[in-house]
Amino acid sequence: MKRRTKNDSYNYERDDDAYTPPDKGKQSKPKTPFNYTSLFIIAGIFILGIGVGIGFSSTASTNDSNVVSNVQIDAKAPNPEICIQNGASAIALETRFFVTLNPFKVYVAQASTQPGCVLRSANWQILEQRNLITPDQTRECRQRMNTFGYVGALESNPKIDCVYQSDNAKNLFLTTPGSGATAPENEKF
Repeated sequence: MKRRTKNDSYNYERDDDAYTPPDKGKQSKPKTPFNYTSLFIIAGIFILGIGVGIGFSSTASTNDSNVVSNVQIDAKAPNPEICIQNGASAIALETRFFVTLNPFKVYVAQASTQPGCVLRSANWQILEQRNLITPDQTRECRQRMNTFGYVGALESNPKIDCVYQSDNAKNLFLTTPGSGATAPENEKF
């Protein structure tokens, strides 16, 4: 090992014989807790995660066994162009209830679903023009402040019912529990 003299400006460390430059009055930079490379990697993973999520959500709608959006319901409605212009597409749910009195029991048959349409009360003339409802049916339904809903194409003997809009039916997915909010006036048919 070389002996150090007073004028020698080199600093040799004995442990690993590595050269350490002399400290000439410069202060070393403090280390940051993160570096930009790791920040870019984390941002890339985040963006990749969003892309994968969008990919999964867009492929979910191609399956015929589930309904993902109202666009699918609108497309399957009977006479979709008439239904959307004069009312709203719907999912018609039909079921039967059986009640026995001795012993008192309630039985429910499995429900069947099919595409349907609910017309606004101002647009009943579509059904009247095609002679699908009688003036008596129109009067009875109007007296009860109801509207008409139908299942099946208008050209092929649809099943038409006077339907009642329940103000108790709330979309609990969009409201906070216990708020008791009712549908706005513009959503009433």
